[in-house]
Amino acid sequence: MEELLAYAILLYEDIVTEEEYQERLHTLFLEHPDDRMLLDLECETDIRKAVIYIRTRADYGYIGLHPETFGRVLMEKLRECYSRCTNLRQFGSEMYSLWESLPGNLQNMEPFWSLCYADAFPHWNDEAHTRSFFEIMLSYYEEGGVDQCYRTSGSP
Repeated sequence: MEELLAYAILLYEDIVTEEEYQERLHTLFLEHPDDRMLLDLECETDIRKAVIYIRTRADYGYIGLHPETFGRVLMEKLRECYSRCTNLRQFGSEMYSLWESLPGNLQNMEPFWSLCYADAFPHWNDEAHTRSFFEIMLSYYEEGGVDQCYRTSGSP
C-alpha cells in the first residue's frame, strides 16, 4: 500500500498522472487480488475519492506504513521528475509542497525532511550546490545514500 500512497501524493501534487496511478493500481491488484483495499480502489471511479481513501488510511494508521518502501517509490518517481527538470526553483518549490502533503509521521524522517527546505537552495543562486543537494536527497535509498544525506543535511 506504500506504493499507492506515494502515487496518490504524487498525483495530488501533479507529479505523476492519473494514468500512472491507475497502471500501478492495476498491477498491484493483479498481484494481490484478495486485498480488499485494492479491490475498493479498483472499483472507485472518482480519483479524488480514491486519493482520500488512501490518505485517510495512511494518516490514521489503518495502513502499517513502511517508510523505506514508501520512500523508495517516492524517490524513484522524483528522480524521474528531476531528470526532466529545467527550473531548479520550481522543482524546489514543488518539493516543499510535496513535503507538506506527506503524512505527519514521515515529515521529520530523512530523506523526507530534506524536502521541507528544498526550496531554499535554489535561492542561493548556486546551481552546483543545489543540484548536489537534490541528487544526494534523491539517491538516499541507493548504496551509500543514507550516509551522504546525513552528512549534507546535518540530520542525526
